[in-house]
Amino acid sequence: MTDQTATPAKDRVLIFDTTLRDGEQSPGATMTHAEKLEIAQLLDEMGVDIIEAGFPIASEGDFEAVKAIAEQAKDATICGLARANLTDIDRCWEAVKHARSPRIHTFIGTSPLHRAIPNLTQDEMAERIHQTVTHARNLCDNVQWSPMDATRTEWDYLRRVVEIAIGAGATTINIPDTVGYTAPVESADLIRRLIDEVEGAEDVIFATHCHNDLGMATANALAAVAGGARQIECTINGLGERAGNTALEEVVMALRTRGDIMPFETGVDTTKIMNISRRVAAVSGFSVQYNKAIVGKNAFAHESGIHQDGMLKNAQTFEIMRPEDIGLSESNLVMGKHSGRAALRAKLKELGYELGDNELKDAFVRFKALADRKKEVYDEDLIALMTDAQIEAEGEHLRLKFLRVICGTEAPQSADLTLTVEGTDHQVTATGDGPVDAVFNAIKRVFPHGARLQLYQVHAVTGGTDAQATVSVRMEEAGRIVTGQAADTDTVVASAKAYIAALNRLIVRRGKTGTDAREISYKDVS
Repeated sequence: MTDQTATPAKDRVLIFDTTLRDGEQSPGATMTHAEKLEIAQLLDEMGVDIIEAGFPIASEGDFEAVKAIAEQAKDATICGLARANLTDIDRCWEAVKHARSPRIHTFIGTSPLHRAIPNLTQDEMAERIHQTVTHARNLCDNVQWSPMDATRTEWDYLRRVVEIAIGAGATTINIPDTVGYTAPVESADLIRRLIDEVEGAEDVIFATHCHNDLGMATANALAAVAGGARQIECTINGLGERAGNTALEEVVMALRTRGDIMPFETGVDTTKIMNISRRVAAVSGFSVQYNKAIVGKNAFAHESGIHQDGMLKNAQTFEIMRPEDIGLSESNLVMGKHSGRAALRAKLKELGYELGDNELKDAFVRFKALADRKKEVYDEDLIALMTDAQIEAEGEHLRLKFLRVICGTEAPQSADLTLTVEGTDHQVTATGDGPVDAVFNAIKRVFPHGARLQLYQVHAVTGGTDAQATVSVRMEEAGRIVTGQAADTDTVVASAKAYIAALNRLIVRRGKTGTDAREISYKDVS
């Protein structure tokens, strides 16, 4: 006899993470090869279904990263992006073919504005879609197709090309709101109408890919699921072009928290969200805003007296999720200068850092140096410490050896600096309009460059006058955009280290061969 009270099975929604592709298209968010592999591994471990690892035709570096991720992935499907031409698709297949589960994602812009870019008629574009999707399917059993700017494509033409893609062998049809133009009611209706009216719709999975230009990416993605989509494309921290993409942590936690009205489930281990959010913020140089949903610093903070009173009596009074559900530790302040190596290893493991003996030895030296300057070392301090160490490990063509800044009430300020360049020390003194400007001028005197400083940002990692300052800089030179980040209890020292970290990345970017990813005509893809 069937149990009539049993909870019905929930529909499965696939999570397609494009942090390493669409997220990396954010100006300045370029990640190193090692960072891409690390983020991909974290995504795989947290249960993401599909990882869009990059755009293999964009550069040799992108190809090698996608290929390496495909070879290392244990559970996730590994996807590469390709424009609607045979060369792109072949290159994509070469990168992903060794994955346990490979996927080719090919696309073309179908709205009137996007059809004008390659100057194709509707019939010519339809023929290209049939040709390229057929070619992709002949290479790979798992093919995703996207009509870029779908939400601004004429209905009759959208239905026509979706039917062509399905007929040519596409297994997933992604409907992108490329410019963040649509609204939730439209998002749901469009998916619902495609499922109802497109021939062959029952044989494919419909996906949604939403941008956040009007602040509705998460709402549009969830509305599309209500309309029948069973794959959400998203990124960690909502990283992405312009205002970003649907944030993975938001849709996953929304589905988990409001299962009463959204009876869907994902395979994501939500306890790993906080760790990967911090790592993506660190390697991309894009800090998470304090009031960001789910992963912002204030997401589980309560200052109002009424709120604090309610929290003390019952946490559910003002919290609809538990901090531990996303991997936030309830205990924060546990480390100090008397803490030992074993305690540091345990705390770093809790924060998501698995260190070998040599790595732990280096981390312990850094920790002790920090603990001597700070009475209390918080989780955020340790994360900043580890981020600093990982940035330095990328390659130190330039390294800060000595810095002394002389400040006064009258300008100019001066900086005495020793910079190690490829193993050779260079000492210089420079002045500037403030201590940071003086330091940057000194660095530029030792290492002349044409990079323009686009962003300089400082925020305190923790509270108090002895707080570590994390400094982020973004620089641009000849179309190359790089970021640098560093932390120190001295803001000026952190500024110097961040500036140098960006220059080190610029040196690496200068040395790359092949076409730069940003020279490929694929911005705002899906």
